[in-house]
Amino acid sequence: MTKDAYITKISAFLPNEPVGNDEIEDILGQINNQKSRARRIVLRNNGIKQRYYAIDKQTKELTHNNAQLAAEAIKKLAAQDFPIEQIECLCCGTSRPDQIMPNHAVMVHGELGIPPCEVVSTSGVCASGISALKFGFMSVKSGLSRNAVASGSDLSSLSMLGSNFSTEDDSKVDSLTRKPELAFEKDFLRWMLSDGAGCVLIEPKANANSHSLRIDWIDQISFANEENTCMFSGAVKLENGNLKGWREFKLRDPEEVSNVFAVKQDVRQLNNRIVPLTVEKGLSIIADKRRLKPEDIDYFLPHYSSEYFRDKLAKGLDNIGFSIPQEKWFTNLVNKGNTGAASMYIMLEEIFNGKQLKKGDRLLCFIPESGRFLTAYMHLTVV
Repeated sequence: MTKDAYITKISAFLPNEPVGNDEIEDILGQINNQKSRARRIVLRNNGIKQRYYAIDKQTKELTHNNAQLAAEAIKKLAAQDFPIEQIECLCCGTSRPDQIMPNHAVMVHGELGIPPCEVVSTSGVCASGISALKFGFMSVKSGLSRNAVASGSDLSSLSMLGSNFSTEDDSKVDSLTRKPELAFEKDFLRWMLSDGAGCVLIEPKANANSHSLRIDWIDQISFANEENTCMFSGAVKLENGNLKGWREFKLRDPEEVSNVFAVKQDVRQLNNRIVPLTVEKGLSIIADKRRLKPEDIDYFLPHYSSEYFRDKLAKGLDNIGFSIPQEKWFTNLVNKGNTGAASMYIMLEEIFNGKQLKKGDRLLCFIPESGRFLTAYMHLTVV
């Protein structure tokens, strides 16, 4: 068993030019040629100022598919003096691959064109990216691989095109002002999600001439035994809470196909359960297991989908006696957008390649997903 495993290099890829709030409908298109009434309300609550889309602003054509986004992030490791031809274990996570099969990781491998290597694809929602990282971590730490590259990527813009949505119901739009959490209904997710990719290189030795991040542990806990599905695609949620998967339907018309494969979320369930389960219960279990105390943390990197949840997250930490002052929080949601499985990688890239980290700093990364309430925490130490 190798003693340690280190993140030695991190890169991120955000496609094309940043997209401001007033440009979104120009790129994604309007619904039934009508300007959205919900847009300003949703954006005010989620706090995002700019994001990136793999769509050309002028031609409105796709510039990258999901596998290409991940490949572009990995190729950038070469600029950091790591020959990607030497990758031994390639681990790729995403919420929505380009196809049902073959798996996402082999498609990324094909885009890279590198020699044969082990490939692993992890699925899920936002936590699929950290699942990929954990596999790479375990592979290097166990000595099965001399290095691993793990990536997280998501291409949400294709699902957010105006042509995929029906006109917003006026009563639903009006309710957004009273209950901002309703910004997560199917029709409004298009203002939340964007495109991007990131990756890390994991090695058994730290960098000799620059800092590295020692991976101390990665813990994931599912609460699917306590809650039914909250966020889903390729299915319809029945009244009893069960999912009816796409293979059980006889999909004959485009509108029915679009509805089944749209990303949907039970917003009331999300609002009521995401913090109690993934923060209060999940972190309590992990803090006890790892003997972790809030004063041990120098930087807290939380992945949340909207600034609306920032105060709820802080309150959840307070409720379990794990308060972390917000001056220790690091997030780039406002300027990089909510990129799903790529979000933590994109956060880590910015803080790792910035100037603020110093030897001995301890980072706690928080990655929840509302698919069926899974939570992940990763602890890193700067060396």
